[in-house]
Amino acid sequence: MEQNLEIEFKNLLLKEEFELLKKFFNINDSDFFTQENHYFDTPVFALKEKGCALRLREKKSSFELTLKQPHKEGLLETTELLSVSEKEAILRSGKINHPAMIEVINQLGVSAESITYFGSLKTKRAQKAYKDGLIVLDHSLYLNKEDYELEYEVSSRETGQKVFTGLLQDLRIPLRETENKIKRFYRVKKESY
Repeated sequence: MEQNLEIEFKNLLLKEEFELLKKFFNINDSDFFTQENHYFDTPVFALKEKGCALRLREKKSSFELTLKQPHKEGLLETTELLSVSEKEAILRSGKINHPAMIEVINQLGVSAESITYFGSLKTKRAQKAYKDGLIVLDHSLYLNKEDYELEYEVSSRETGQKVFTGLLQDLRIPLRETENKIKRFYRVKKESY
């Protein structure tokens, strides 16, 4: 099991702004790859209520199970790498079967046994190094929705904020309050109940 701190800035985009950023960063359609996130929570959204999120990500024939938890500097990510058979077992049963991840979930006061599969979000993603960070352009499809997003992943919150804000100002893209993908997914999922 691996843990790391994620510091990133996000902004939802209009399709035209997404295309502008592709040109600005010289990103072609061939630079995009597809990844799919499968989301899990309890039927009453117990993880979400604690500000946490649990996903299984399929990306370039690798699979990882990640629990994201709030942290004062960003998000604490706890990740387990999965084999193909482990990934298939989780998606088939809708249940988490890794002892270390079950222990972390139970420590949150959430019964890992009550975790269930909610659905998936598919993203076409391109990445580019930019000013000591990583620019990420995402086009996501989920639950009959579609959105575009800019992310900037950094190691320093203060410096990252300045660079991200400056980029948006330079390109005349308004700063929008942006929930992370799983929150957007859950909001749409809850509306369908």
